Amino acid sequence: MNGNGGISSMENEYIYRHHKHDGMRDNQCSSALVKHIKAPLHLVWSLVRRFDQPQKYKPFISRCVVQGDLEIGSLREVNVKSGLPATTSTERLELLDDEEHILSIRIVGGDHRLQNYSSIITLHPEIIDGRPGTLVIESFVVDVPEGNTKDETCYFVEALIKCNLKSLADVSERLAVQDRTEPIERI
Repeated sequence: MNGNGGISSMENEYIYRHHKHDGMRDNQCSSALVKHIKAPLHLVWSLVRRFDQPQKYKPFISRCVVQGDLEIGSLREVNVKSGLPATTSTERLELLDDEEHILSIRIVGGDHRLQNYSSIITLHPEIIDGRPGTLVIESFVVDVPEGNTKDETCYFVEALIKCNLKSLADVSERLAVQDRTEPIERI
């Protein structure tokens, strides 16, 4: 959902085109979230594409160690900050497309209840207030843990993603302001 309470037709098109989660089962929930960021795409992508450094913008991650080179199939072990019902998560890089600006990961282990979790995040250029901006869409699919409902599971995962997207916007927009040069006045 976007801040206006709905998803625009362009956002729907991007979701249809890039956010297919194959073979969704009855015991799973899925959703897509949208964030408009007032920073150019290349700057936002420079943060998102760093599979080896998610803590640059994800506030719940304290540490990340990648095994092997940064390529499809690479694994990362992330340490989760206290306050969440987990301490570690092992995640595999499923897709990293620098041309289409797509990152996909799958959780393959850890001490949490997010079983068969996979996410896709895509970035799309847009103009916000007359300046280059970025439309970010993140979708996920995950098993509903025993004892929970689909609504409870989706609400929990969406809350985490919303925090990550807000933090991504804050970090990106702060970098964009630092990066912006104003025209020099001619004397």
